Formats: sequence, structure tokens, C-alpha cells
Amino acid sequence: MGKPAKIIMSETTPTPNGHPEPHSSPDAAALRIARTRSVFDFLSNLSIGQMTLTLVLAIFVWQWFDAHHQLNTLQQELAKRLTEMDGNNKANQVLVKQSQESLSALTNKVTALESANAEAQSERAALETLYQEMSSNRDETALAEVEQMLMIASQQLQLSANVKAALIAMQQADGRLQRMDRPALNNLRKSINGDMDRLRTLPAVDTAGITLRLDNLIVAAEIIPLNHEVSQTTSAKPTMLTPITTPTNENSWQHLWREIWQEARNMVRIEDMRKREMPLLSPTESFFLRENLKLRLLSARLALLSRDETSFRNDLKAAADWVKRYFDANSTDGKQALTALQKMSTANINIELPDINGSIEAVRAYRMAHEKAKQ
Repeated sequence: MGKPAKIIMSETTPTPNGHPEPHSSPDAAALRIARTRSVFDFLSNLSIGQMTLTLVLAIFVWQWFDAHHQLNTLQQELAKRLTEMDGNNKANQVLVKQSQESLSALTNKVTALESANAEAQSERAALETLYQEMSSNRDETALAEVEQMLMIASQQLQLSANVKAALIAMQQADGRLQRMDRPALNNLRKSINGDMDRLRTLPAVDTAGITLRLDNLIVAAEIIPLNHEVSQTTSAKPTMLTPITTPTNENSWQHLWREIWQEARNMVRIEDMRKREMPLLSPTESFFLRENLKLRLLSARLALLSRDETSFRNDLKAAADWVKRYFDANSTDGKQALTALQKMSTANINIELPDINGSIEAVRAYRMAHEKAKQ
């Protein structure tokens, strides 16, 4: 072992802040030199083992101080973190409390919504039931309307052969089915459209126009003048005889002979017997004659509606013959009546109309099936 190092200590004077302060600058320099020498002397007197031990001890002390410093820092950091965590914990508790309150409020709202949803579902079920009932009733009403329209179309065809009116009624029925928008109604629409196509292919017959002409002739039967009325008017006019001039130089025998000849001419009348004069008719007979002409025209109208072409033409021919025989065919009303009768007699009214009872039966069958399904 070396000799113990001598440590030379210099006297110092404490300062007001507690740190020693050398007495003077030269003394301080000498003191530092002395300290340095004492350190070197101390180190020179140490052995390698002592130096190693001292180094290890210094490292240990340094590590201890460093660990202690880190521990203090860690403690401070931990305390800081704990303080923050404590604050966060309190904040979390507040948040948890708020969350619990919000959850409770949400739970109440969910309960209220579930109750409202249950009521809404119940109301929806009731509305669906009501809608189904209303829809079913609406379908029944619509089908009844369609059946009624088809029956009107059938009546127009059977009673008046009015193809145009029948087509209008059937188009309305088809449009009503289209607005219902039911796939199950496609077969009904197909049947109705098939009947409409058959009606469209028929030749046009102006039934309404012919009926109107017959009505006009029935009215004209009251004003067409009769033949005997015209002859009475003609005969009522006075006949103006041409006066015979008497020559100034005629003698008495010539004058007598001329007077005898004049009297003979007035006593003899030459007449064409081949022309038949209609007997005079009383007012009652004239009335019934006009009524019989009206009945003939009404019979022609019925034949037109029933599409009996033979009876229709026979009635028109008989009416034309009566106008020529009993009425004044040369008058304006007579000429117009004969012209109208001639035009109508050439019309073709014997057309085979299709039957739409198949469509009517299909609608009725669908209605019955719909009512059974409802029950």
C-alpha cells in the first residue's frame, strides 16, 4: 500500500451565501496549485487495485446517483401521471354519470318509440285491412261498371245495330279495366279487345242517318199536299173563254150560224178518260191516309233496327207508291220525299253483327270468383 496522501487545506473565509471564498487572488491560485499537487500525489501513491476499486466505486456512486435521479424523476412523473389520472378519473366519472343519464334517457325514448312503433304497427295492420276491404269493394264496383258498359254495348248492337255506340261503351269498359292494373284482368281485356276488333271490321252502316231521314219523312207526311187538294185548287180557278169577234160585214144568217156553233161548243166537252181522277177525300180520310203513311215509315224504321232488309225495302216501296198515288209528287215536299225514299231503299242494312255475350259472361265469372275468394 502507498503512503497516505497529504491533503493540504487552505483556510477560506465563508461568503455571505455560504460558499467559501479565498482571501485573495494569489492565495487562491496557490491553493489550487496545492490542491492539484495533492491530488496527483494522492493518485501517485495509489496502487492499481486501489485505483480500480476507486474507479469502480466512483462508477457505482455515479450509477447510484444516476439511478436515484432517475427514480426521483420517475416518481415525479408518476406522481404527475397519478394526478392527471386522478383528474381524468374524476372527469371519467362525470362522463360515466352523464353517459348513464343519457343511456337512461335513451332507454326511455327507446321504450316510448317501441310503444309508438307497436301502436303504428297496429294502426298499419288496421289500415291494411281497411285498404284491402276498400280495394275489394272498389274492384267489385269497377267490375260492376264494366259489366254494365258491356251490357249497354250489347243493347246498342241488338236493338239499334249502332256499332259506333257499342265500340264507345266497350272502349270505356277496357279503359276501366286498364286503370285497375290487375294482371288477372288481362284475359278479360283480351276478350273485350277481340270483340272490338270484330266490330271494327264490319262495313259501315249509317243507321243513325237513315233513322234521322225516316223521322224527317214522318214529319213531312203532315205537309205533303194531296192530289185531290191540288185538283180542287186548279178547278176552282175560273176558265176564261176567248171572246169571238164579230165581223162587221157578216149578214144575219152568218150571225145566226155563229151563235148556234158557239152554243154547241159550250154544250159538248171532250175529256181523256184514261187519266183516273182521285175521289175526293173527307178530312177524316185525309187524316188516316197521312197516319197510314207514317205507320209505313215507322215499320221501315223497326225493320232497320232489326236488320230486316226485306221488310225495310218493302215498307219504303209501299210508302213511295202511296206518295206517288195519293200525294202531289210534283210539289217540292213530294219530290224531296221520293228522293229520300229512293236513296234509303238502296242501303245495305243486312249485316251480321258479332255477339259480345262471351265478354259479359267472362266478367260475371271473374266477379263470382272474386266474391268467393273474399269470403
